[in-house]
Amino acid sequence: MPLPVPASAGEIDAIHSARRKIAFERARSAPFHKDRLAGIDPDKLDDPEEWAKIPILEKDALRDLPPAKFQSDFFTGRSADIMEFWRSGGSTGVPLFYPRTIEDMKYGLLSFDRIFGCAGVSGDHHRAHVSFPLGIHPVGHVFARVAQARGIGVNWAGSGASTPSATQVHLIETLQPTIWLGMGSYALHLANLAEAGGFDLAAGSVDYVFTTAEPLSKAKRDKIERMWGATVFDGFGMTEAGMMGGEDASHDGFRMWTDLWIIEVLDPDTFDPVPAGEVGTLVVTPLWTNNATPFIRWSSGDLVSVRPGGTGEGPYSVFPLLKHAHRTSGFFKVRGVNINHSEFEDFMFALADVNDFKAEAVTSDAGPRTRPATHPARRGSDEAAVGRDIAERIKITFESSPEIALLERGTLAREFEGQIKARRFIDRRGEG
Repeated sequence: MPLPVPASAGEIDAIHSARRKIAFERARSAPFHKDRLAGIDPDKLDDPEEWAKIPILEKDALRDLPPAKFQSDFFTGRSADIMEFWRSGGSTGVPLFYPRTIEDMKYGLLSFDRIFGCAGVSGDHHRAHVSFPLGIHPVGHVFARVAQARGIGVNWAGSGASTPSATQVHLIETLQPTIWLGMGSYALHLANLAEAGGFDLAAGSVDYVFTTAEPLSKAKRDKIERMWGATVFDGFGMTEAGMMGGEDASHDGFRMWTDLWIIEVLDPDTFDPVPAGEVGTLVVTPLWTNNATPFIRWSSGDLVSVRPGGTGEGPYSVFPLLKHAHRTSGFFKVRGVNINHSEFEDFMFALADVNDFKAEAVTSDAGPRTRPATHPARRGSDEAAVGRDIAERIKITFESSPEIALLERGTLAREFEGQIKARRFIDRRGEG
């Protein structure tokens, strides 16, 4: 790999000092940045006040560009050097396609490889089943490639759109991989499908589950670990940079590869730095994967806290620890009560009697209310008693009386089939 894990914080500081100016000059060569970076002294970028003069780059500034303008004004470098394109998520707008040069890919691959190293997983005796989508979005194929480079055998399954989920469960049962990689919601989907088919996934061969691309709460992590009988390691990344960090054995946050990126945590209103450990918006400057896409002081939209490294054991303890802040990802407002989707998901996954669920906001004869649909986790349980208990717990916790729908096993697994991320919250008020 092109860059070893640094031995000290001082070594990271030296990399920042050397690479800031390179990142700045690459950005300044793009027409998009020409006026934005005018008047900034490239020889003073180690001065926090000079660095802070660089305007924050927010997502809408790029999404507002027509595709042809985006390519002509933001891209730099030679077309002949482009090795592949990486697709952005595009969840809130038209997706963008970022070129990655041969030089970019050296460090892009390194950033994914470190996920395994940080978790302490080598190539010895391991096989991986990759259920991330395989396509122009990088996460699936890059994970597969770095796993193979580590000596880990790979089943290139892809998402349910590539290999039907029932087939994936059969492959896991038959080929007995020791590592599974995919989104957390898909891990639950496969576990529910396996349970419905009578396969005890928790007693199977998988020892490690690697997830990324969506928030993973403690309740969701615990649910996955119980259903898979495996240890979960989560990763933090973005298409604009790469796989920026991963978990070590402490599971106390993401170790951020700060020799590959400059990360800042700023007040979301003033963009002033916040003290270590306090919540702010994440701003990222790639130091090595910027040969064609010169992101500089890019605001990812994530609310995070970061504290210095130096705690824990092993070489990756040199890196700082990042934690996602709690955010409202959506809510139902039912009879004046806000039911936060993230909080409700954590609540449901923490219930031992719940295998999986979805929640709908509906209008019934009794007025607006939530309708959680679930099926019990234990075979032979008293379903009526389970339903009453769940309803009472929801009423106490969320001050809302729900209508509980108990489903046959496998119902939600079949419904979520083909959805990369399961749609667990649906507002049906006003339908029909």
